[in-house]
Amino acid sequence: MALKKRSRDFQIFNLSFLDVISCGFGAVVLLVLLSKSTIVGGTVDVDRISELLKTFTQSQMLNDELKSQSQQLASAIEEQSDEETQIRNAIQEATQMLATIQSENSSLDTEVNELKQKLNPPSATISADDDVQEEVYAGCIPVDANYIIFIVDTSGSMQQIWGRVMKEMENILNIHPKVKGFQIINDNGIHLISAYQRKWINDTPSLRKRVLGLLRTWQAFSNSSPVEGLQNALQNYVKPDMKISIYILGDDYTGSSYDPVLQTIARLNTNKITGKPIARIHGIGFYNRQGGDILRLSTLMREVARQSRGTFIALD
Repeated sequence: MALKKRSRDFQIFNLSFLDVISCGFGAVVLLVLLSKSTIVGGTVDVDRISELLKTFTQSQMLNDELKSQSQQLASAIEEQSDEETQIRNAIQEATQMLATIQSENSSLDTEVNELKQKLNPPSATISADDDVQEEVYAGCIPVDANYIIFIVDTSGSMQQIWGRVMKEMENILNIHPKVKGFQIINDNGIHLISAYQRKWINDTPSLRKRVLGLLRTWQAFSNSSPVEGLQNALQNYVKPDMKISIYILGDDYTGSSYDPVLQTIARLNTNKITGKPIARIHGIGFYNRQGGDILRLSTLMREVARQSRGTFIALD
């Protein structure tokens, strides 16, 4: 017997379909919710990252600034170290230079002392004669003259020690108790006061003050050779009946020979009757570190003093 098929009604919205639809809708809702949560979370992360980047940038700038300041500080320390090294080196060089100068000065002082001993030997300082008992001495210089003539080297080297020269000239005037007159000419025969040529300057306090004032600024031409000055003094001022002392002051002698000076003295300073010197001729030599040749002057003046009953003294 044939089976009869039963017909079924087809329903679209059955339970399985609804389950699938519900699950799909739930999945969509879940995806939407997840998508929103990610976006919100993403927004928060961007702000944080921006803040971190800003902080990092500032930190990097501060770090760069610190590096720059550190480099400047290191450079300054290095420069200071270099300066300190230079200062120490300069101090060492100055100390060595000072020691060298002191050593040279010590050697120079020794040479000066030896030179003084050579220039002023005790046996050759004063020339003896028959009238020694009647003479008055100031130190080792006879001061029995009534008239004084200064023959002064006015060269450039002497101008550098002019204060010492003036002081010695004033001292010489002061040690002569009976000076009636004096005269000042330079080694070339030029007078300090032209109005007093061939005349004596009276030794009064006012005239002495005036002469010393003029002497302070005197700058006459000079060749550091007393030949012309001696000739002028011996021809125009020296007389046999007068007690005259001539003082030659200098720091050098530039003549090619000593003979012209000695010949002038022998010719003009000898008493024709007695054969003795008329005027005493003294020499004052200045040791001058700025120039001059004291050895040449001392060689000449020792012989001049010996022939003229005078004295030669070398001063440092």
